[in-house]
Order: sequence, then structure tokens, then C-alpha cells
Amino acid sequence: MASEPRLRARLGLRRGREEACFSLDVTLDFGPGLNVLFGPSGSGKTTILSALCGLLRPDHGSVVLAGRTLFEAAKGIDVPPQERRIALVFQSLALFPHLTALGNVGYGVPRGPPRAERLERCQVWLTRMRVAHLAQRYPNSFSGGEAQRVALARALASEPQALLLDEPFSALDHGLARELGAELLVYVSALALPVVLVTHDRVAARALGAELTFLRAGMVERVGPAEEILSERP
Repeated sequence: MASEPRLRARLGLRRGREEACFSLDVTLDFGPGLNVLFGPSGSGKTTILSALCGLLRPDHGSVVLAGRTLFEAAKGIDVPPQERRIALVFQSLALFPHLTALGNVGYGVPRGPPRAERLERCQVWLTRMRVAHLAQRYPNSFSGGEAQRVALARALASEPQALLLDEPFSALDHGLARELGAELLVYVSALALPVVLVTHDRVAARALGAELTFLRAGMVERVGPAEEILSERP
């Protein structure tokens, strides 16, 4: 079905030479809800996110979101990142230091609606993420957890059809990471969109992901329940 909210991709690329060469050759199918992308450093997790959102062009393959082709090498289709409706939250968050929390969230809101409606949408997402009190403050005054909540609010306010999260809790202490992870599960369950979470944290992967894709050396080694796969790989 053209309207099915799935993110499907076949990605192939080769970078570097000889011993330093990295090859990626994967077929992925992410349905609505939280999907965990797990594997050791250098397995291709961040490379995959970059290719899905259009920051990196694969050598061959395709990316299809909700029935819409975003990339297909054979046909020369390569939709620009800003038109893909895929939101990416980096490990480094990438908040604009010169903008308030409200301004950061507003940056991701589509420009079509009237300004008052856009501001209301920003406030709604800041409230949902429990950082409405930061609306007029700047990122240099945020704690790590507050910055992460603002970054997630900005991503979700853009009304994406898919959300990509690159090690979103790695800079936080374990207690706060668990808290934000639990909240993320609540939001994901209410949104009919694929969410792809990259992590190398086994505890987080077990706690968050019902479905897990295990990567090694640029290839998919296994797809299935997180608890089952990680139990097999101590």
C-alpha cells in the first residue's frame, strides 16, 4: 500500500581502499514503532542513518518511505534531505546556540501555517517534552537532559514520516537515559511512524527495542526480538 508507514531501503556503498576499505550492503525494512539498529563500532550504523536521510549518497540501491521513492540509483532519483520528511537527531544534538529553545523547535516546523499556529505547535512539543520552561532560554544554559528533550521536540515538530536517532542518550547518565527512553517509547506508540534508534548500549537495546537489526562489518547479521538476539551474543 502506498500509504503504509514503512521505511524500506537497499543500500550499497564502498569507501576507501584495500585494508582501509569499508563496504556496506544491507536490506532494511522498518515498520511503525521503535526499531533498534545495533552493532559494534564501525559496523555501519551511522552510515545507514546518513544514507536514509540523504546526507550520504549510496553507490547503488533505493530508499522508499510510505510508498514514496526518495532514492533510486538506477533511475537517478535522489530527493534532497530537506524534502524527505525524515528527521534525524544527532548524538551531538546540533542545537543552534543563537536560538532559544522556542526558536530551535520553530526551525523545524513547516512554514505553510500562519506564524501563530507554528508557535503554538512549538509550545505543544516543548510541553510534551517537559521543557516548556526553557522556551526563552538558550542552549548554553540547558542540562544534557534538557538539550536532548529540546532536540527531540524540534524533530517531532517537523511532522516527519520517519525519525532517526543516532545514539541519543549516550551523553546522559544511566538514570536519565532510562527515563528519556521510557518517555520515547510512549511517544512512539502514539505516532504511526518508523523510528530507528542507533545504539551500542546492550542495556538500552534490550529495554527499548522489541525489534532489533544486528549489524556487523556493513552487513545485516540478524533481525528479530532484541532480547533473543542479544542473549545469543554475550
